[in-house]
This record gives sequence, C-alpha cells and structure tokens, in this order.
Amino acid sequence: MYRMPMTMLEIYQAAVAEGRLHEDSAQLGVMAELDRVRVEVAVPVKRGLFRKPPPPVKGLYMWGGVGRGKSMLMDLLFDAVEVPKQRRHFHAFMQWVHSEMNAACKLGVDDAIAPVAAKLAGDVRFLAFDEMQITDITDAMIVGRLFEALFAAGVVIVTTSNRHPDELYKNGLNRALFVPFIDLIKERLVVHELRSPTDYRQGRLAGTPTYFTPTGAEARVAIDTAWDGLTGGKSAPLTLHVKGREVVIPRYHNGAGRVGFFDLCGKPLGAADYLALAEAVRVLVLEDIPRLSRQNFNEAKRFVTLIDALYEGKVQLICSAAAVPEMLYVEGEGTFEFERTASRLREMQADDWGID
Repeated sequence: MYRMPMTMLEIYQAAVAEGRLHEDSAQLGVMAELDRVRVEVAVPVKRGLFRKPPPPVKGLYMWGGVGRGKSMLMDLLFDAVEVPKQRRHFHAFMQWVHSEMNAACKLGVDDAIAPVAAKLAGDVRFLAFDEMQITDITDAMIVGRLFEALFAAGVVIVTTSNRHPDELYKNGLNRALFVPFIDLIKERLVVHELRSPTDYRQGRLAGTPTYFTPTGAEARVAIDTAWDGLTGGKSAPLTLHVKGREVVIPRYHNGAGRVGFFDLCGKPLGAADYLALAEAVRVLVLEDIPRLSRQNFNEAKRFVTLIDALYEGKVQLICSAAAVPEMLYVEGEGTFEFERTASRLREMQADDWGID
C-alpha cells in the first residue's frame, strides 16, 4: 500500500519523540516553509518545445544567531528531498567554483561561469548551502551571475546564514556591484529569520572547560572529547580564500573548526585572514598555544590579532595552551598590550560568552 511521504513537521516531531531533538517554537515556525520546498521541488519539470515552463520554485534563506538549529533543519529537509541534490558548506562550494572556472579558462572558454552553472544544473535540482557568507570581492562578483544562471535553469536553493541578506558583504569593496545579487536572493528565496532564544551550540559547551593547560596528552584527550561532542567526529578541510591567499582549517564540520596554533599564527597571515575565519566558524578549537616572548614575537602579534577577530566575532574558543592566559606572555616587547588579550581569553571562557 502506498504511503504518503512524511511532512517536515512529522519528521521533526518524530525526532523530538526519539529524543534526538528538543522541540523549539522558532524551529516549528519554519516547518511550513520547509514542507513547501519539499513538496514543490518534487514536482517534475516538464520539458519540451511547446510546454509552458512551470513557475519557478522559491527556495529558502534561513538566517539567525549562531546555534539556533539552522543547519539541523536544513539537514532534515535535505534528507527528505528525493531529487538529485547536493549539500555544501558555502566556502567549500566557492572553492570548487574557482577550481572549475580555472579549468574552463585553460580550455579557452570566454565565459568561465557558464560551464560551471551548466554542470551544476545538469547534476542537481536541489542545492543546499550551509553558512552563506561573502568576504571576498572576487566571490562577490562571481556568485551573483552564478546564482542567476542556476535559478534560470530551475535549480532550487536553500541556504543558512548568520546574517540577513541585506547584511551580506557589508562594507565590502565596491559593494554597490553586489546589491543586485541581494535583490535576487530576496526575489527567489523566502527569507525567514530563526529567532530562537536558545543557543544549542552554547548548550553543548555550557558548564564544561574550554581552556586546557598545560599542553600535552591530557589536554589532547579533553580537546578530542569537546570536538567529538561538537561534530560527532566528522570533519573535512575548509579553505578560505582571502585576497588571493588561502587560509586552511584542517578540520571543519557544521560551523566548528579545529586547527593548530602554528597553522594560524606561524604563517604570514593578517587581520583580513582572521576576520574571514571569524565569519566562517562559530566555534574554533585552537591547539598547542606556546609561551610567547621576543623569540616568537611575530607569532605573538598574530595571536593578538587572531584573538581580537574572534572576540569581535563572538566566536566560541576552545584551546590548549602552555600556561594560563596571564602567563603566556611575560617578557619582551608587547607584554603590556598582551594584557588585553589575556583579559579577552578569560572573558571568552565564560559560560555565557557569545550569547547576544
């Protein structure tokens, strides 16, 4: 006997009943939109010379504060959709786009975006993005034309973001050229704010230590435990493109990144790189912070800049370090300035850190 597919509300309620989710009024409020997308994307697209094309299916842009369940809801929808589909983190997707465009350019193609859009449209009907964010002028110029081509081909897009579309690429270089893309997003996607009072990311960390000292086997075990709690042990590399440079986070999953101190502070990176990182992650696990002094002054300066970026971005920091914050940098030029960094490291250990 044929059974009707479960609605998104039924799928959500089943997860709650099984104890996998906690019922949340804000999450319940987006169920109708999730179900609309599920139903409409399943309608076959009629093709042919004399067939009237169906009205375009509007996608969904879910935005709101960190840890509100946006990615989880998108995963529920992605699992329920039964058409050719892909789910990508937005930064990883843009990395793939750049690679495909470079390959097209080597073939002498005049418009390198066109074959990328055609390839995607031929492979998928439903495209899900996690954490849409634009921090690079090159990406800003590419993404508008790419999405326009995807929409024209009937690809349905669902994305999450920490920002309203109007806030994307805010104060970016030549932002006026990016505004038409924002208008396109608001035209082709239903914009829905997830206004939950509960930060589920914070709940996973509340009451547990986030700063482990000294470094060593015991700290590594504690870091591994925290990481597994955040990601379930899943991860893949994430590469951020910033002004022609690559910032590589070796392990990343669902808003959480894990990286060693020297991967971030032992390389010639600067404020723009750390700001892009703060935009891309909600939780950063930073391992093996050493004692700092005049012997590693450049690394110390970069560490100060990194912490400033994470602090301003309200990023949750979990770290292992050679000493408590006040004893990390006790001699050499810059010790006075480091007092602010030590203070911020202390503040970022509070249970309520990052809650707006």
